[in-house]
Amino acid sequence: MIFPPTVRHFPDRFTQEMPSQRFEHRRRYPSSFSLCGRPPSPPPVPGEAEAQTEVLDPLSKSDRPDLGVANRVVSGGRALKNSETFQATLYPLADALGAAVGASRAAVDAGYADNSLQVGQTGKVVAPELYMALGISGAIQHLAGMKDSKLIVAVNKVNCRFLIWRCLTLSRTPTAPIFQIADVGLVADLFDVVPEMVEKLK
Repeated sequence: MIFPPTVRHFPDRFTQEMPSQRFEHRRRYPSSFSLCGRPPSPPPVPGEAEAQTEVLDPLSKSDRPDLGVANRVVSGGRALKNSETFQATLYPLADALGAAVGASRAAVDAGYADNSLQVGQTGKVVAPELYMALGISGAIQHLAGMKDSKLIVAVNKVNCRFLIWRCLTLSRTPTAPIFQIADVGLVADLFDVVPEMVEKLK
């Protein structure tokens, strides 16, 4: 004889909260607080990021070409006295020529220019179409970084001490070493020559 199955009810078992229900319950946290107990960051104000970018862009951009790939380079040495004179003398000429700005190691060590502008064996090696050396005597490590330039123009004023040293040692030529590899050399005061160049190029 077959008896119908007995249906038993287990109220405690079926009224327990299922895992999925607990999961859904945990998702219903207030939206004003994150799970770590801190309020979320406020949403960005439209146009605020663009305004900040417009303010910072003029400070980060430069119209001068990069020193490593420039076709024209204007470099200054220790004869430029200080960083203010370095910028006031070289930058107008570089802008007139569309050239990059470089510096000798002596100028960088003296704080006239940043390390990224150093030309030489311990800096950047360049080979532009035009390289202008202003107030650079021509140390060996500097010449190694620019001797492959197509046209080298040097402007330097030889002082009496250097002239006496050159005459009494290796050479009778009272000029700086930079003139030995320069295609165009001018023994003169760069503070007189450079402003005239800028005026002619305007």
